[in-house]
Amino acid sequence: MDGYNLTTVTHFILTGLSDLPEVRYPLFAVFAVTYQVTLVGNGAILLAIGTEKKLHTPMYYFLANLSLLDIFCPSATVPKMLDNLLTGNHSISFLGCALQLYFLVALAGTEVFLLAVMAYDRYVAICFPLRYTLIMTKARCAQLIGGTWAAGFLNSLLHTVSTFRLSFCKSNRVNQYYCDIPPVVALSCSSTYMAEMFVFVVSIVFGIGAFLTTTVSYTYIISTILKVQSVEGKRRAFSTCTSHLLVVGLFYGTVIFTYLRHSSNQHSPARARLIAMLYGVMTPMLNPMIYSLRNTEVKGALSRVLCHRACLQ
Repeated sequence: MDGYNLTTVTHFILTGLSDLPEVRYPLFAVFAVTYQVTLVGNGAILLAIGTEKKLHTPMYYFLANLSLLDIFCPSATVPKMLDNLLTGNHSISFLGCALQLYFLVALAGTEVFLLAVMAYDRYVAICFPLRYTLIMTKARCAQLIGGTWAAGFLNSLLHTVSTFRLSFCKSNRVNQYYCDIPPVVALSCSSTYMAEMFVFVVSIVFGIGAFLTTTVSYTYIISTILKVQSVEGKRRAFSTCTSHLLVVGLFYGTVIFTYLRHSSNQHSPARARLIAMLYGVMTPMLNPMIYSLRNTEVKGALSRVLCHRACLQ
């Protein structure tokens, strides 16, 4: 491509969260604690769903997969970020950068599809309650879950190959604390038009499809709930999807700020990194809190698990 040698750049330099050396250790402490809270919170959700037979339903199978994603997604970026803060070494190998980008995009894409599947599950449960068990069988749930993971990783493979086929022979300084498509593509010394168009088209096809599935599902859900006569019936119907709706809003809100405002953040790198923090670090930590506080069944299961553990000790 353009006659450049792809092997000219053998490693990248990740821009840290701050250029001030005196804040390195405080930031390390803050994000180490945040990461631990994320692991413990999502691990507790997985433990509650795994041990509580009452939660062995499609809705909670999907929630368990969401918790897995919320463990894996920050694990793709935060350990490297903590190492950078602790050692001051911001270097990452070419292969390491490619792998980090691949897993990050794969896990984020899988979450987009999973949220759409969870919205569809709530749509069937509320709009077709009598047929729910016939539609959402174990086999159907396994197909949907397998499809979300396969689609997410296939989508990421296409993006990763498209990105790292570019030539890198100029600056190797990634303007982010992790390897992501926009800051890596910005370093290319060859034409990025096809890569950017590919990212745009694939994102539109997959992203808009998942977003529309989620939006249409909740349009029918809200329409159905509003037709319920009793106040108690409406409250119970809303309670089954409130947590998921909050998680969807949090996820899409942070993604929009992270990616759709990328061009406006070119002149404010610090703001771009701060916004990326909302998506990559804070959302996975907040999701289990939302479900444990808003969902009485999860809250009850967590309480029983914790009480059982305390009694054993």
